Amino acid sequence: MKKTAVILLALTVLCLMAPLAFAEEGAAAATATKGTSNILYYALAALGCGLGIGLAALGTGIGQGIGLGGACEGVARNPGASGKITTTLIIGLAMIESLAIYALVVVLILIFVNPFGKLLQ
Repeated sequence: MKKTAVILLALTVLCLMAPLAFAEEGAAAATATKGTSNILYYALAALGCGLGIGLAALGTGIGQGIGLGGACEGVARNPGASGKITTTLIIGLAMIESLAIYALVVVLILIFVNPFGKLLQ
């Protein structure tokens, strides 16, 4: 377990520091040509987007599992109320899934629209 944690920590540090190493090489070229290299922004945006959508999927998966488990338990206890429970379950699952869709929209905006473009130039 400890060896796995050390390996994961080393890989995380490597992923975080690799864009900085590539940005150093491009810094001289960027100042010479007056262009801006946004490699650090895109690297950190990709890392943050992956982390954000992963956590959103984790949270919605746990929420849907708990909701579905409660609905199955309710139908098992009272089969006559299955219609109301199913309707409430579908509405609840739609609300939970909307959170993952909102996270996906934010991720796509950060990757493709580049809302911080004027700040980076």
